[in-house]
Amino acid sequence: MGAAVVSNPVDVLKTRFQIHGEGIDSKSLGLVNGTIKIIRNEGISAMYKGLTPSLLREATYSTLRMGGYDVIKNYFIDSNGKTNLLSKVTSGAVSGALGACITSPTDLIKVRMQASSNGVKYTSISSAFKEIIAKEGIKGLWKGVGPTTQRAALLTASQIPSYDHIKHLILDHGIIEVDGLQVHIVSSIFAGLIASITTSPVDLVKTRIMNQPFDSNGVGLVYKSSFDCFKKTFKNEGISGLYKGFLPNWFRIGPHTIVTFILYEYLRKISGIKPI
Repeated sequence: MGAAVVSNPVDVLKTRFQIHGEGIDSKSLGLVNGTIKIIRNEGISAMYKGLTPSLLREATYSTLRMGGYDVIKNYFIDSNGKTNLLSKVTSGAVSGALGACITSPTDLIKVRMQASSNGVKYTSISSAFKEIIAKEGIKGLWKGVGPTTQRAALLTASQIPSYDHIKHLILDHGIIEVDGLQVHIVSSIFAGLIASITTSPVDLVKTRIMNQPFDSNGVGLVYKSSFDCFKKTFKNEGISGLYKGFLPNWFRIGPHTIVTFILYEYLRKISGIKPI
């Protein structure tokens, strides 16, 4: 939740980039120009659109994926007390997928609120739940659950294991000798970059599917499925279209990852839990 507060402005910018120029080969808005445009047209508070569902999402989804990672990884510990990289990746993918599948409604609301440039999409989380259920049914809350789960599996499989592995490589080779703030920051920077490269295309697909209009039967009017969105984006916008919003995505995941792991390691320490 602490990381979400820090990264929400970039998350809003990333979401706008991903839906900008859908279906055409358009040039990027630009980080600075995009930020100025949002603030000029909607006010500074627009950079914190979707913060409440974002906090709720982190309190549920991130709790499940990060807590679950440790639980699952423990099943792969060998006789020397070590866990190999494949086991870490598997643990991250499973915990991320489970967490995202269960908490997908919070992500749906967050995306729709951040994508709205015409006033407020929903007045509150409770009103969002009520409106979605009334118009789209209970199933409507899980629209986009496929790409959301895919993204979460890729994110957690790349972010936490890479942090875990890089951190222990640094410590084991004596590059940094103390398991403290310095190694946490360095490991987080690399983990954030790896996660951004891995997840950007599926994150774009997730955002577009969640933000598209639906008919009375709950069928998307623009994309029929994740693959359909991927195919249309690639056909109309090229490979670069799949990486729209990459820079704000990286600028979001980078600080988000650093804050997450610094706080996570600190909370583990004061709670008497061994470091990652």
